[in-house]
Amino acid sequence: MKKGKKFLLKKKGVNKPKIKKKGKAGEDKIVNKKAVFNRYKNAQKIAEEMEKKKRMELKLKQQNSYVESEEEEEENAYGQLVSCFTYSKNRLATESEDESSGEEEAADEDMKETKSSTNDGDEDSLDARSESSDDDTEVLIPKEEETVEDEADDPFNKHLLYDLGDELLVSLNSTSPSLEIINKSWPTLKNLSIAIPKPIETLSKKVKPKMTLLEDKIYATTGSPPTIVNKVDFQKLYIKSQIHDKIVSANKTNLIKRDLELSEIFTPLQKELFSILNNYQDLYYPERTFTNANEIRYTYCLHVINHMLKTRTKIIHHNAKLSKKNDLSDDYRDQGLVRPKVLIMVPFKDSAYRIVKTLIDILVPKEAGEVVNKKRFEEDFTGGELIMPKKNPKPEDYELLFCGNTEDTFRLGMTVTKKALKLYTDFYSSDIIVTSPLGLRMIVGAEGEEDRDYDFLASIEILVMDQTDVFLMQNWDHLLHVLDHFHLQPKKTHGSDISRVRSWAVNGWAKYYRQTIILSSLALPEIKSLINKKCHNYAGKVLVENPPEVGSIQQVMVQIPQIFHRFTAANPLESVEARFQYFIKEILPKQRDMLMSHTLIYVPSYFDYVRLRNYFKKEDIGFVQICEYSKDAKIARARDMFFHTEAHFMLYSERVHFFRRFRIKGIRHIIFYQPPTYPHFFSEMCNLMQEFNQNKYGGSECNMTVTVLFCQYDAPRAALVLGASRLARLLRSDKAVHMYVTGEHS
Repeated sequence: MKKGKKFLLKKKGVNKPKIKKKGKAGEDKIVNKKAVFNRYKNAQKIAEEMEKKKRMELKLKQQNSYVESEEEEEENAYGQLVSCFTYSKNRLATESEDESSGEEEAADEDMKETKSSTNDGDEDSLDARSESSDDDTEVLIPKEEETVEDEADDPFNKHLLYDLGDELLVSLNSTSPSLEIINKSWPTLKNLSIAIPKPIETLSKKVKPKMTLLEDKIYATTGSPPTIVNKVDFQKLYIKSQIHDKIVSANKTNLIKRDLELSEIFTPLQKELFSILNNYQDLYYPERTFTNANEIRYTYCLHVINHMLKTRTKIIHHNAKLSKKNDLSDDYRDQGLVRPKVLIMVPFKDSAYRIVKTLIDILVPKEAGEVVNKKRFEEDFTGGELIMPKKNPKPEDYELLFCGNTEDTFRLGMTVTKKALKLYTDFYSSDIIVTSPLGLRMIVGAEGEEDRDYDFLASIEILVMDQTDVFLMQNWDHLLHVLDHFHLQPKKTHGSDISRVRSWAVNGWAKYYRQTIILSSLALPEIKSLINKKCHNYAGKVLVENPPEVGSIQQVMVQIPQIFHRFTAANPLESVEARFQYFIKEILPKQRDMLMSHTLIYVPSYFDYVRLRNYFKKEDIGFVQICEYSKDAKIARARDMFFHTEAHFMLYSERVHFFRRFRIKGIRHIIFYQPPTYPHFFSEMCNLMQEFNQNKYGGSECNMTVTVLFCQYDAPRAALVLGASRLARLLRSDKAVHMYVTGEHS
């Protein structure tokens, strides 16, 4: 043992002069690596304390709390304490949540520390390997370190970082929450109605308690009205630098279409939409058209990608910190109960295909990354297009809506990584899910079914419903059923780290943090009820409300009387019965006259359609029927009988018109049992009464009418047909029946 000790001492003695010889001429001491690491660790702790202090100060300013002299003394003492360690700031490597890649950057920082403390040959080779690995992964380190204020101002952190205060929670849980209504007018979106929930007033809130820096609990602030982005600045918009160079190239087509320079980056519509989305408020936009569809799709795809990159960066950044120390503080709570964060619902596979292509263009365009399972995706989501007839072409909107793959049963999970977008991932390993209401409904299942799953909906932070009006034509109940299964308590953990789950997710408050984006081409009560009843975002909601100035009645080409019958109902539920009674007592007896043959009854609701069909059978009224469930042979026979006066009435459902767009010939009279869902259907059906579609033995040109039944609860539908100003006069009038005539001389 003694010899061994002598040998070690001798070996240490031999090594000392060697290190001195290798060192620079100015070095007199051996650098203590452990001391350097401790200084680095202490400096890191101080930086974290500084961050907490600044966040606390920011919160105190927002709450307008008074600062007493004792607190000022504590802050001064704290500042003096921090100033003692300012010499160590130069040793800290830049840590940027927006730019770094977690573990790789942490390893890089350790290498830099080691390299500055010693010039050993082995360590030089390690540094070289770390630099090469950084080149492979392209870890971007910003030139200037992000300030804590910048991070605090990021809408992502503002919205998701903090818990809700008790006063705000009570307000949100009440049946009629306290709302601040703000009306704004923007150049492109025009009239905005902004509703922001406000916390209830309590005695404890009026008497402001004394607050000190020891109190770490910071609550989420109430929402604020969005402001227009006039000049696009990626830094001020907090868009991740990873996609800065891809934004313009992905949006190039939309800019050229609007005759804008590429330097504009966004179109005027995109600027205003992104201002709202980036403020993490719910959006109801009922003015989607085939012209602006690509602009809107690009805007919410950019928002989704930006959200997912921030989420991923924060998790990796915290992973790197936790790998160095076992700290289970609330600062590292950055996840939900399950992984999926974004859900996008669209009606057809072609819509999903366009969304995924847009996500690829923004995140991993050609030669910028990898798309896993891309070939399989192309095969599944393309093809199957409807063959449009050339002899009797369908309307333009029909061809635009039903182009591409129109299958409505699909679901697709996607995972976002630094340089890849993985398609067809398992839902519990996915970040983004693109699906149709029917595709999701088949997984969610119904009460009592064994094979059902909806846990993956527990932590959705962004919900996008595009082309929501088409959901009405498919099956509205599927959508409502799926929305009822959001943010429920998961039955399993699904591999989640409970110590990293945000406290508001554990408390069951996830529905108050979800941002919902509803895009539609129609302003209908059914769609608006979603934003009012199913959306509870504590940041508030923005509704675009522009009354229709011109109705579709002006597109009617035939000069025939159009009679609007108004009936009254106590509430929307009673309007169903009131409509039926008014029809069978006031409308139907007159239409049963032989002079009123060739009458088509247009019924928007399938439930009303079934009720009328059963009534006609019971009363033994001669009629034929065409609905979405009718077979082609029966449809052809019904059309033939109606044209040749073998049937007095034809029951015609709105959904069959939406999906098939039949040109029914021989119509002399039309009864709209309710104003149509799509206003252009009104003019389409009326224009079928032109002379070349008529049976010359079936009636006279002088004997043609259009009848519309409506009540006060049909006002949004009727406004799209008549225009807001005409409808207002109808509703104010004492008369219940009004007639309009359009045509060449109107």
